[in-house]
Amino acid sequence: MSLSFEKLQGTYLNDLLAQPAALRRTAESLAPEPALEAVAGNLRAGRLHRVVLTGMGGSYHLLTPLHLRLTAAGFDSILVETSELLHAMPALLHPRNVVLALSQSGASAEIVRLIEHEGPLYLGVTNTPGSPLARKAHAVVFTQAGEEGGVACKTSVTALVALDWVARHFEAGLLEKWDPSRAADAYLSRWREHVAALVSQLDGVERAFFTGRGPSMAAAGLGAMLQKEAAHFHGEGMSSAALRHGPFEMLGPGSLAVVYEGTVGRNLNIRLVDDVRATGAKSFLCGPSAEDGPFRLSEANPVLELLPAQMLSLAAAYRAGREPGKFERITKVTDAE
Repeated sequence: MSLSFEKLQGTYLNDLLAQPAALRRTAESLAPEPALEAVAGNLRAGRLHRVVLTGMGGSYHLLTPLHLRLTAAGFDSILVETSELLHAMPALLHPRNVVLALSQSGASAEIVRLIEHEGPLYLGVTNTPGSPLARKAHAVVFTQAGEEGGVACKTSVTALVALDWVARHFEAGLLEKWDPSRAADAYLSRWREHVAALVSQLDGVERAFFTGRGPSMAAAGLGAMLQKEAAHFHGEGMSSAALRHGPFEMLGPGSLAVVYEGTVGRNLNIRLVDDVRATGAKSFLCGPSAEDGPFRLSEANPVLELLPAQMLSLAAAYRAGREPGKFERITKVTDAE
């Protein structure tokens, strides 16, 4: 299909294509953080009790891989939206707990309210030095996403690299930096081809589902959110198992499901693709085993898994005649609870 790619030009596309450079900068900037190692030691010794991971919107979804890794390493980890933490679970803001907050601005309404609470030991991951979160936190890991014009993309992928760095301070082993920039660059070098293919695949599609298991839950949640933010196209993100419990009734012509192959329950995810197609819906496996095209990834990791969802948001915006990523009702930083 021949597309007029000029329709997609703008801040969002520029930010998407700048992701590999942002990933490289972030990986290069990372340095060992003794304060994180000390926190891990105090948790192991029982002087601190649990780790509470918190964020809002996309930040909440991005914390899933860290939550799983901390749990696997033997730490008591809980993942909760910041608003729920404040209003429904304030008992977690205990002096023996560690609260790690992820916020690209470090200044969203809930984060500012959170750090007003004295008691827990705060850790931060943010793109904004000098922000309220950066000033309050006992230790901070900064991303190097640079300026971002609207819908989060550079800040999302760089946050995953920063959170991986945090995880390595808590796990036994060497501190090795993770830099997926080369793989991201290779995928995005074909962005026109990917978008053109997806514009065709969206023919007749009214809604999209994004599903995965384990670390892929980050892409499932944020991938759906991207469609709404960047293209005003309805998407839902959930676990692959959850799709079978209720939402499966919605499937059929007019539906599209992106199922992340991932590293957990791979065979179950592959079978889900076939079962979704049997309803008359379109379904695509996203990962190394996918057919060549926009859903084929060189490896299954949370950063690369976000890229096809970004391409789908461009395609959805193109079909709707919208400028992708242009905010109409919200702003970059949410300042109201």
